[in-house]
Amino acid sequence: MIEITVNDRLGKKVRIKCNPNDTIGDLKKLIALQTGTRWDKIVLKKWYTIYKDHITLQDYEIHEGFNFELYYQ
Repeated sequence: MIEITVNDRLGKKVRIKCNPNDTIGDLKKLIALQTGTRWDKIVLKKWYTIYKDHITLQDYEIHEGFNFELYYQ
């Protein structure tokens, strides 16, 4: 299990525990459960990289303590 931090820059900062072989879509569903938003409205970015739903965290080389920027569409 790894712990990832998600910050929406509006004051909401969430820490999520997940497995490295989870997909970005799975991570979005975990974030949606904690924030109360719909998972399909969540966009995860880091700088200008938008992360795709079907790729795993391991493939993106996301590790313990990684920070995502959370946007809503």
